[in-house]
Amino acid sequence: MTKLFGTAPSPQGELHQAIEKFLGKKISVTWVPNAEYQEKTNVTLASGNIPDVMVVDPKSPAFGKAAEAGAFWDLTEKIKQYPNLVGDPKVLLNSSVNGKVYGPYRIRPLLRSAVMIRKDWLKKVGLEAPKTTDDLYEVAKAFTEKDPDGDGKKDTYGLILPKWPGTSFAASSPFNTMDVWFGAPNNWGERDGKLVPEFDTPEFFEANRFMKKMIDEGLVNPDWNTLDTAKWMDPFVQDKGGIIIDVDVRTTQLLDLLKEQDPQTYGDKVLTVGNLARPDGKKFSFPGSGYLDILAVSKQRVRTEAQLDELLKTLDKLAGKEGQILLANGIEGRNFKVENNEAVLINQDDPKVKQLQDDVDKAFIQLGTQASTGATGIAYLRVPPEEPYRKDLAERKERVAEDLKTAVFDPSLPVVSPTVVAKGATLNPIVTDARIKYLAGQITEEQLKAEIKRWYDSGGTQIAQEINDLVSKLGQ
Repeated sequence: MTKLFGTAPSPQGELHQAIEKFLGKKISVTWVPNAEYQEKTNVTLASGNIPDVMVVDPKSPAFGKAAEAGAFWDLTEKIKQYPNLVGDPKVLLNSSVNGKVYGPYRIRPLLRSAVMIRKDWLKKVGLEAPKTTDDLYEVAKAFTEKDPDGDGKKDTYGLILPKWPGTSFAASSPFNTMDVWFGAPNNWGERDGKLVPEFDTPEFFEANRFMKKMIDEGLVNPDWNTLDTAKWMDPFVQDKGGIIIDVDVRTTQLLDLLKEQDPQTYGDKVLTVGNLARPDGKKFSFPGSGYLDILAVSKQRVRTEAQLDELLKTLDKLAGKEGQILLANGIEGRNFKVENNEAVLINQDDPKVKQLQDDVDKAFIQLGTQASTGATGIAYLRVPPEEPYRKDLAERKERVAEDLKTAVFDPSLPVVSPTVVAKGATLNPIVTDARIKYLAGQITEEQLKAEIKRWYDSGGTQIAQEINDLVSKLGQ
């Protein structure tokens, strides 16, 4: 069972058949639309009818409960026998549950945070690319007040924020990214010799005062608390908003949409910069975990060590170069050719090839472990031949190298607190909901602090103790 971002591929489809031929095995995939994936995961885990292999967030309370109850194989030692499944040992540890590995992780770039800006608007208002959060404020203010789209109306704003799904402070949301820019921990961080959550620091409040000021002054889209993340790019390409803080691969998506609008000028409309320094010039960059989800193996269906070895051998083959090229690129000579060690798309006007391409981009790449969109995996990188895309890729490498020097890593990544597993579903939303209410002006800063205290009183004190104990045990 894995995620889907389009129409489910047919088992008779060209790519599905090619993968079966390569593996010498039949495969059956339950494709679940991404927006419904967490809900479907919870239902599947509770049902007891778990597929052989399941793409799952190892830190989710639902998975934690199922793993604790023995529903999945502990692969901590076994995975070492399969070189294609181990990946980077540090990231493998990050994807573990208190040091226990329940499956190979799906690689993601270690640092992807960036700021996408309307380059033509920046030129129109006569400002430079922002380097600090104060610069970002000035750009957002100019985009709101100086008619950057030139229609003579006051109908634009600076920053585009969406309603963020989920309740994790480890998520790469624009809100958490800005917390880190101001010097708050990335989810958890050390203060006075112990680990504390990011929302229990003065820097968290500074960051949120900054965000609230932008919202109060109308420099952010009015529907920031309801805008669906699936429609996040609409205001940017529709001349309504001019700044997005997200993962850097969104630049490619923005270029694609702007190119559809105007193939002549699209390259002059997007400028991407890296993480921003706070007002005093100190810089703290927001990194990711290096992975997104794991491929966990069910004990219900894979019952014996022999069956487990057979399955891991299959996953290891799929995680090798040839398997990853099939999942992330497709079929060489059919939908792509290789030039300068890059995948160049071919035959895209043929409907059957277009279907094959969709099966790659919207489905099968989600089965990949060592190759993924925007990551340096072992499949061929796909770069459109046009200059704006190539320029973005070259700049991205420089940006990432620079930002990694100031990256603030989350020391709690490898651990999961038992209290979070037991009570996370009710505890996690306390502070994320309160933050949104504070930003919306529905509660005061004092009331936000009271909600943080309620989090501690309802089980947060126990979580903090467990996180500190578990991290210190791992370090021994």
